[in-house]
Amino acid sequence: MPAGVGIPRALLYYYYYPLWKEFFKTLGCEVIISDKTNKAILNDGLSHCVDEACLPVKLAFGHVLNLAAKKVDYIFIPRLVSVAKGEYICPKFLGFPDMVKHSLTGLPEIIDVTINMRLKHRELSKAYTQVGKLFTGNRVKIWQAYRRGEKALKRYNQLLLEGCLPEEAFAVMEGKQKQSKLNSHDLKIAVIGHPYNIYDPYISMNIIKRLNSMGARVVTADQLPEEVVRREAANLPKKLFWTLGQRMVGAGYSFVKDNNIDGIINIVAFACGPDSMTGELIARSSRKAGQTPFLNLTLDEHTGEAGVVTRIEAFLDMVRWKKSQQAAGLGSA
Repeated sequence: MPAGVGIPRALLYYYYYPLWKEFFKTLGCEVIISDKTNKAILNDGLSHCVDEACLPVKLAFGHVLNLAAKKVDYIFIPRLVSVAKGEYICPKFLGFPDMVKHSLTGLPEIIDVTINMRLKHRELSKAYTQVGKLFTGNRVKIWQAYRRGEKALKRYNQLLLEGCLPEEAFAVMEGKQKQSKLNSHDLKIAVIGHPYNIYDPYISMNIIKRLNSMGARVVTADQLPEEVVRREAANLPKKLFWTLGQRMVGAGYSFVKDNNIDGIINIVAFACGPDSMTGELIARSSRKAGQTPFLNLTLDEHTGEAGVVTRIEAFLDMVRWKKSQQAAGLGSA
């Protein structure tokens, strides 16, 4: 019977799941992901995590408990220190495996391999070799699993660049649906935020689907080429050493300059220090440019759905009014 490896549907799941899934699948494991976020999962996370943690970390606790209830053999929680040279991931992500092991009991074995690419890229392959040895002594098979995982991740990222959102990209890669064509909408709204905030329908109040239903096509940072994001982030007087924060700023600066973007919605998690800074940087850039309406939404476990929906509706009304005013001005010129 194959070993069951659980992967929490949280934190960097929307960044690396295709790689992780293909890697473990090639090694002969059964890959099991936690259920979609619901009230029970969130409440479990809130009751077991420290109050000082941000919402994404609290939610991740709930997903770990959900996997434990599924009786998996392992739970994969990599200790992510750095995924790019000279940069770092949030320290709460780095400490997440320790937080889980010291706060929760009765868990299956935690795979908390350290991934630290701050100095050398080859540290990544070493980390996956270490994980692979838990399931096979065949180094060639481990290397093949890693290469297949990288190929799957490359395909996933390409689908994002072509306009897919993560869940659609997952379904396309699994053969469950064909890649859909972009629908026509009267507005194009950029939604900036970490994937674990904006793509989780429960936490984000299903913001992407709501925007679509209100006639807005949504674009995100993940649909921008990496070189564009880094080039725009380089306009900062000092380089951000937080990889994820740098990605948000670079995407924000790019969207502010894009005349095809009708409005920008920035979504941050309460108690996230880097987000409070990067959100302000994007907002200042938007105000300085003076052409793209900007809305900042802060989420936590107490955020009410009605309030978020009301603000989104008002924002889109304002964006449409501005477009009509601009069209009228051009028409009379």
